[in-house]
Amino acid sequence: MRVTLLQTDIVWENRQENLLLLRKKLETLRGETEIVVLPETFSTGFSMNSCQLAEPINGNTLTTLRQWATEFQFAIAGSYIACSEENDDHAARIKPCYNRAFFLTPEGDAYYCDKRHLFRMGKETEHFCAGDRRTIISYRGWNILLLVCYDLRFPVWSRNVNNEYDLLIYVANWPVPRRRVWDVLLQARALENICYVCGVNRVGTDGNEITYNGGSVAYSPKGELLTCVPDGEEGSATASLDLSALRNFRQKFPAWKDAESFLIKH
Repeated sequence: MRVTLLQTDIVWENRQENLLLLRKKLETLRGETEIVVLPETFSTGFSMNSCQLAEPINGNTLTTLRQWATEFQFAIAGSYIACSEENDDHAARIKPCYNRAFFLTPEGDAYYCDKRHLFRMGKETEHFCAGDRRTIISYRGWNILLLVCYDLRFPVWSRNVNNEYDLLIYVANWPVPRRRVWDVLLQARALENICYVCGVNRVGTDGNEITYNGGSVAYSPKGELLTCVPDGEEGSATASLDLSALRNFRQKFPAWKDAESFLIKH
């Protein structure tokens, strides 16, 4: 499985411009990969103007991405600011919004999962609702778990029970001052879950003058660095992941059999 990490800058709260810039980047990856991973809130930046920027899953942003996934023949993953799909009066009044991860396949399948851990220090808890479930994505023989940014700090939420997934993807807007946490925990998640891990972060400065310098990487189940995008610049890097090698390693080193089970209460 070829997975491409697409590290980008993000034009603040400008969906149209970000989609225009993204298409140019995706065109260069046609035929080169099977999954392209974008940063968190790739179309707006990590904005708290959720009610103004939120879109439903049938809105322009995801409709466009689904068309591109089919056109370019690779899956596209990332997150965006989403609004509730409910149509009742109560939902309309409170306008619940979510930092929603998506995985869109060229075959037309779509998977969604809302960010579980909201970043209270950035007031995300005041503008978004937290997700309450994980989604295991089945794609071309692989099982994939897609999580968002701050979720990285909470290992129980990514716990790989009985090898239920093979690839763990994190999409993020992870700022420079806490960059070391990003670097260390991504590698730790690969080691403790005996899986491949890909993390994609943005670069540039957002509308709140917060800076980001990337650190988009892919790790093997043994914690080996497979590929990375250079810090501080837009770019992409593609890693080749081997499912047979992963299964063989799990058989030879079955630490997962000794793990405790956890029941997560929502």
